Amino acid sequence: MGQIARMRRAAATAVLLTVALTGSLLAGCTSQADRSDARGGRSVRPPQSSTKAPATPTTSAAPAGPLLAVKIDNVSAARPQTGLDQADIVYAEQVEGGLSRLMAVFATRLPPVVGPVRSARESDLELLRQFHDPTLAFSGAQHKLLPLINKAPLTPLPPEKNSGAYFRGGGKVAPHNLFLRPRRLLRSAPGAAALTTGFRFGSAPSGGTPENTRTVRFPSARFTFNWSAQRHRWLVSMDGTPTVTSDGTRVAPATVVVQYVRVRASRFHDVLGNNSPYSESVGSGKAQVLRDGKAFDARWQRSSATGGTRFTTADGAPLNFAKGQVWVVLAKA
Repeated sequence: MGQIARMRRAAATAVLLTVALTGSLLAGCTSQADRSDARGGRSVRPPQSSTKAPATPTTSAAPAGPLLAVKIDNVSAARPQTGLDQADIVYAEQVEGGLSRLMAVFATRLPPVVGPVRSARESDLELLRQFHDPTLAFSGAQHKLLPLINKAPLTPLPPEKNSGAYFRGGGKVAPHNLFLRPRRLLRSAPGAAALTTGFRFGSAPSGGTPENTRTVRFPSARFTFNWSAQRHRWLVSMDGTPTVTSDGTRVAPATVVVQYVRVRASRFHDVLGNNSPYSESVGSGKAQVLRDGKAFDARWQRSSATGGTRFTTADGAPLNFAKGQVWVVLAKA
């Protein structure tokens, strides 16, 4: 009987060892799937909700990875745009014929699709030098400008360099129908630490003037921002039409900056011979900051292209922005 009991105990021990080993192997397979997904590879995990909130940035001595800047078409034939509401910062600049173009900057999240994507301008290079090795998505540029883009401290990735990231669609006609899949350019969003603009976020300064609406005009374009107390955001309209994305989302930044800059003629022209304006983002000047239903008179200063832009109140104190998306309209001084 003692020998039979010992045989039974040995068999039970073997079964337990087999179960433990099987569990360990299964855990190893799950870990491998997670690593594959982190590298941008195929994952066997169930799909997650696309509405997941951006991760909270963590404090680290390591530099943030590259952020993504996308040049976005802004004529009526290009609207509604896609992914514009997901950008951390949207710059509005003047282009040929007094029209406008947008540059959307993505750091805390990457939407599935952004566009329509259009061409770059010389002033983009100065504006982007405040970021560390940014990735610039654009479609074409004046041929004499392309060498400057390739030499700039950024990673240019137009369709010619990564055709698999771009596609034509959206029910629009060319050239207003080129769209980008951002995750085919960047594996993941680098986080808020990549936004080295000098912007400060926090409580509003004292004072300010109550403001319900503000319109900024270019020669052939205009931007209107209407304050929504219910949403606590500024509702954007462009050229008199409410700005919504292709999925029906109203674009509504928390802060709007009207930055008055020198707009001069550049050395480049479009195919029709129209000069390309150059908006100088290095220097100093006046600004107005709209937040919390108020307008604050401000000064801006950017002493070098590699530095961010500092905004201060009339008495020289740092001027905080409201947390959320920021629109910067580079208006002519």
